Amino acid sequence: MPTDLRRPERTFAIRQLCHEFKVTPRALRFYEDKGLLTPARDGMNRVYNHRDRVRLQLILRGKRVGFSLNEIREILDLYDHNDGGAAQMARSLKKFRERVVALKAQRDDIDGAIEALEAGCVRLEGQLADLRPDLLPQAADYDATMRRRLDAAE
Repeated sequence: MPTDLRRPERTFAIRQLCHEFKVTPRALRFYEDKGLLTPARDGMNRVYNHRDRVRLQLILRGKRVGFSLNEIREILDLYDHNDGGAAQMARSLKKFRERVVALKAQRDDIDGAIEALEAGCVRLEGQLADLRPDLLPQAADYDATMRRRLDAAE
């Protein structure tokens, strides 16, 4: 990242942040309405400072790992304490650990669902082979098409 972006006195237009973080102006206004961002105004234009840019970066990271906006606000609001960031770090650590536990539980649920579906596929393929083997190629074609789509999405 260019050091120019890290200068505390640097300001950003809404378009610049939208382009950099691949978000819409509507998303930035939404975060502003929720009190997560507080850009200054220059007439009708929003002027974002370095702090807003960093907060947006943290908001998007938090959303990516599944934090609610309230949880993100709770963490961000601790930054202003005069303790070198210790309160924010402690709260973040607690929230991160909670989220890891929740995501691992979700992963276990997803793994179980995948196993159940794969077993169902095997059972259905066997039944279809007995009843209508002529339909099996259609199912295989569909499966191959879906796998290609999933591979392309990754």
